[in-house]
Amino acid sequence: MGNICTSRDYSSRPDKIKDSKIIFVVGGPGSGKGTQCAMVVKKYGFTHLSSGDLLRAEVDSGSERGKQLHAIMQKGELVPLDTVLDMIKDAMIAKADVSKGFLIDGYPRELKQGEEFEKKIGKPCLLLYVDAKSETMVKRLLKRGETSGRSDDNEETIKKRLDLYYKATEPVVTFYEKRGIVRKVDSELPVEEVFIQVSKAIDAL
Repeated sequence: MGNICTSRDYSSRPDKIKDSKIIFVVGGPGSGKGTQCAMVVKKYGFTHLSSGDLLRAEVDSGSERGKQLHAIMQKGELVPLDTVLDMIKDAMIAKADVSKGFLIDGYPRELKQGEEFEKKIGKPCLLLYVDAKSETMVKRLLKRGETSGRSDDNEETIKKRLDLYYKATEPVVTFYEKRGIVRKVDSELPVEEVFIQVSKAIDAL
């Protein structure tokens, strides 16, 4: 993988991703978003990009950028928006030849991120909103916490995360609803039934 940051080598490459199908995937922690993304990748040949995963991979790689990110995260500060976008863009360009489209997972978390993404990378053709009730997400995360050992999977922290998620996401969803590209799927249903809804939304593109 080593050579993911080679976007500057191909001047024509950024144009390639402009024509790609870009789907923003929004859903709270425990909504089942990750499961649905994995199923889309398998069926449609899309590339699944999560900003959190990209950040973790960059830190683990020990690169210069990774070291800077690690220092920012250690202080509990937010990684600059430009850096996150550059990483998403680099990852998209690296996959441009083989990908049928891109699932941008957990992003944008706020409206400014969406606006910057469109300026730097391109416009989404769909915002897939994987929606579950708060109490369902709390239950799922607590269950995950029993096996994951993640310290943030406890009830109090989960509720805080959900509050933050709702506050940040509502304006994003409202903005893209005005464009008519939001498709909400009910992820209270069994996984396969949720995926039928997801497939319908993608097939209609």
